[in-house]
Amino acid sequence: MEFRDYYQILGVARSASQDEIKKAYRRLARKYHPDVSGEPDAEARFKEINEANEVLGDAQRRASYDQLGPGWRSGQEFRPPPGWAGGPAGPGGAPDFDGFSDFFESLFGQRAGRARPRSGFRPRGPDRSAVAEITLEQALKGTEVTLNASNGQSRRVRIPPGAHNGTRMRVRGQGEAGPASGTSGDLLLEIRVRPDPRYRLEGRDLHRDVPITPWEAALGATIEAPTPQGMVNLKIPPDSRSGRIMRLKGRGLPGKTPGDLLLRLMIEVPPADEARQWYEDMARNSSFRPREGLQP
Repeated sequence: MEFRDYYQILGVARSASQDEIKKAYRRLARKYHPDVSGEPDAEARFKEINEANEVLGDAQRRASYDQLGPGWRSGQEFRPPPGWAGGPAGPGGAPDFDGFSDFFESLFGQRAGRARPRSGFRPRGPDRSAVAEITLEQALKGTEVTLNASNGQSRRVRIPPGAHNGTRMRVRGQGEAGPASGTSGDLLLEIRVRPDPRYRLEGRDLHRDVPITPWEAALGATIEAPTPQGMVNLKIPPDSRSGRIMRLKGRGLPGKTPGDLLLRLMIEVPPADEARQWYEDMARNSSFRPREGLQP
């Protein structure tokens, strides 16, 4: 009978924490699940990954396994040491680990004939990923999207207000089915907000250009400005230049810390056929020299 190095199978160090072991198991289970993997040895790898997790994922079994010492290598001829007590085997009953190796049986099946799973434990299926595209309006107000569940049925998932590009949601029990009637994994849903012709989204902040006239920029004014919540009065300070940013706090996407709306003032000049006389008077009488002092 060959020794099995469960740490090597999961790709973790012998000093790995239980959390590191759990993460390694989930990553490998996703990769080698027979229903989704393209690996030629997926089924065999999936079985040995589950077997390794049954030992290292249980603190008592792991402690018993570690008593064998670190000197063994996978593939070496192995027999349990004399007087081996084995790991915690459950009460008698029907076996639950069909397909596990003789090595596992020799270590953890001696006292009860066959090892049984931890109380209440069912192997968990891999998580799966999906992307949901929503509009800016839906990001502002929240929405529901229809997703195809792993069992072929559709499911409505609520996306709360304030979801933005890169927001990730975990939908419990909508991943891949677990082996041996185990629990399903989760669905990891990534949110993407479609580009909007009016606003540019950065995190929870919204950006938009607002045109103003030269006299509004020079003299100052109060104008009506657009926001996702409707038009508001915006005070333009005198001597405002094109490109000046006016920040409206809390007018972006909602959230625990709401985003802001950043309005960029863009000076628009009247067409020459409408304001020619005015332009000519300014050209003759104004001392304004915007290029004075420019260096080559």
